[in-house]
Amino acid sequence: MTSTQAVGKIRRLFDADKAGHGGTLDPLATGLLPIALGEATKTVSYAMDGRKTYRFTVKWGEERATDDLEGEVTRSSAARPSKNDIESILSCFEGEILQAPPAYSAIKLAGERAYDLARAGQAVVLPPRPVSIEKLRLIAIADPDHADFEVVCGKGTYVRSLARDLGRRLSCLGHVTALRRTAVGPFTEDHMISLAMIEELRHKAAGGNAMEGALLPIETVLDGIPALALDDDQAQRLRQGQDVLLGGANAPGAHDAVLASWAGKPLGLASISGGTLKPKRLFNL
Repeated sequence: MTSTQAVGKIRRLFDADKAGHGGTLDPLATGLLPIALGEATKTVSYAMDGRKTYRFTVKWGEERATDDLEGEVTRSSAARPSKNDIESILSCFEGEILQAPPAYSAIKLAGERAYDLARAGQAVVLPPRPVSIEKLRLIAIADPDHADFEVVCGKGTYVRSLARDLGRRLSCLGHVTALRRTAVGPFTEDHMISLAMIEELRHKAAGGNAMEGALLPIETVLDGIPALALDDDQAQRLRQGQDVLLGGANAPGAHDAVLASWAGKPLGLASISGGTLKPKRLFNL
C-alpha cells in the first residue's frame, strides 16, 4: 500500500471531505504515517518539517538502482566492514551534510519526476543538497552481510541515500533491505494505530464516538510552536481575518508562527510582527 492509498482509505473510513499525510513512506517501508483529516490538513506542513526517526537495515556488497531491495544490482563488492569500521565513520554523517537524493525519487527535473525518468531508462543525476542528521547509531550486526541502524534526521533526508553513502565510504557498497519510521515530529510509536484497528472501530461504531476516540486533537502536531490565548474581542477580529493589535508591556515578541486560541479552542495559525498578530491559516472548527 502506498502512502496515498492509505490516506484515501482513512478518508473514506472517517467520511472526511479532506485528508493529507505528513510525509511519504517508500513502498518498502513500514511504520508511522501521520494522516490529517478536515481542517487538520492545514497543519500537515508542520509534521513534514519535524524531525523523523527511522530504523533500517543495510545489506553490504551490492549497490542497486533504487538504493533499496527493489532495484536491480548495479555494482557489487566482496568486501565486508567490521563493527569498528562502521562505528568509525558514523560521525561523518551527523550534522549538516550534503546528500545526493536517489535517482528513483519524487524530486522534479524539468517538470518530470525523477523516478519517471529513471524508469524510462534515462540517466538521472540529482545534485547534492543540504540535510540535517541529528544522530546516527549502529544497533546490531546480524551477520557479516547486514547491519541495523537508527537515524534521527530532518526534512528531506533520504535513508536510501544514507545507506548507499555508508557503503561507499566503507568501500563495500550497500543498499536498504528494511526501513521503518518510528517517529515524526511529536508523533511516536505510542501514537500509532493500525489500519485494521480503525476498520474494526468503524465496523463496531458505525462512525460513532469510538471512531472519534482514534483521532488526536488538531493542535497535537503544533506542540512545537508558541501558543497565544486571545480574549473575546481579539478572537472575533482574528476569525474575520483581521489583524489584532497586541498592546501592553507583556505583548509577545515577533514569531513566524503561533497557535492562536480562544476559550481553550484552537482558532488558527498566525504570525506576530511589530506588535500585531496577523492571521495565516484559520480553522473552521
